[in-house]
Amino acid sequence: MTRTPVVELDAEVVERLEDYVAEFARDFGVITRARWAAIYLQGLFLDGERKSIEPLSRRVTVPGWRGDTEQALQGFVNQAPWDEQVVLEHYRRRLAQAFADPSGVIVIDDTGFAKKGRHSVGVARQYSGTLGKTDNCQVAVSLHYAAPNGDYPLALRLFLPESWTSQPERMEAVHVPAAEQVPQTKGKIALKLLDQVRGEGLPHRGVVVDAGYGISVDFRRGLEERGEHYVVGIASTEATFAKPPSWAVRPEVDGPGRPPRRWYITTDTSPPVAVKRLAEELKRTPFSWRQGTKRPLQAEFAWLRVWPAHRWSTGRSADDVPDVQAEARWLLVEWRTDGSIRYALSNLPATATLEEAVGLWKTRWQVEQGYQQLKEELGLDHFEGRSWPGFHHHATLCFLAYGFLALVRGRGTPTALDAVAEEEPAVPFQA
Repeated sequence: MTRTPVVELDAEVVERLEDYVAEFARDFGVITRARWAAIYLQGLFLDGERKSIEPLSRRVTVPGWRGDTEQALQGFVNQAPWDEQVVLEHYRRRLAQAFADPSGVIVIDDTGFAKKGRHSVGVARQYSGTLGKTDNCQVAVSLHYAAPNGDYPLALRLFLPESWTSQPERMEAVHVPAAEQVPQTKGKIALKLLDQVRGEGLPHRGVVVDAGYGISVDFRRGLEERGEHYVVGIASTEATFAKPPSWAVRPEVDGPGRPPRRWYITTDTSPPVAVKRLAEELKRTPFSWRQGTKRPLQAEFAWLRVWPAHRWSTGRSADDVPDVQAEARWLLVEWRTDGSIRYALSNLPATATLEEAVGLWKTRWQVEQGYQQLKEELGLDHFEGRSWPGFHHHATLCFLAYGFLALVRGRGTPTALDAVAEEEPAVPFQA
């Protein structure tokens, strides 16, 4: 079974595609690489169940070329020493010219790639939110940009689990750069990618984050240290105070002659409760955030002030002086029509409304659909090579293809992507 092409490659589109790739010619280092980049992108747009190099090479035509197309594409993607970071920086500038907007949102998530075997870089038995289970796969941290006039992927970096970072020879065999061979959490990778995008001056009003990252207090603090407004998914077990807690240094001595040094909640403060339990007592407000193709998209929500309760039972150090006003956060609870419940924490201003919060939170759907299209239509998860450079080169070319389609849509030219229904995709609920 073949897929519908994502764009009709008539002569005009091919010419526009070549002009588009020519903008990045210098970034590939050698002019012939830009030619193969254009050929590769054409292959990503054409019919075909698989868009890995071998079947892709059989579908494309290369005028005047009498060599082995598959071998040439393998060399371009897997062996050629072009720096994908240089290409991606130029790509982000190019897409920002068309779509950057102060009301844009940066969405942080990860995406999984099911794999067989153990030799592809980063592959391990690990949890993937994309797959909804623990399985043999690769997992990559991703950033995506959603703005009023369009969306596009920003960055993607493979996560290396301990089974890889503990074996330097294994990483060397697949050419993992030295700087990436140290253990890094997904949250740390995400913040590094965010710093990269922030350094380029991309305007945005906030960051939306999947619960896999939002459950980390250190990650949330990382966003706050960068001055980011966020709405982050959290687990149903996250403990919060429903009312402002009172803190005091206990009148007890830690040892001979030592004054008390830790802050604890006072006896007149009610213990924190899990947000799941708190939600059971909340009033639900029906709210529709967008008109879908068939009906308005809606759910029930609650939006209230809470105080996160991490480290409450063990106390806080003397220099970690509680500031109840500064530590207040918003809790967003969403009761979906399929019966699932989602929870999110936000540091939006105290004046923020439910409408503002839901508008920010629901940009995740746009990104989920974007990655579905990157995989199903543009072959992001079809790469069959094993190396770090090959994987990231392929992902970069898929980003370029997505960016070209975004620019085509911006000009009003229809593509097969426009036929995708606007309904929110069903995704596994993470408690």
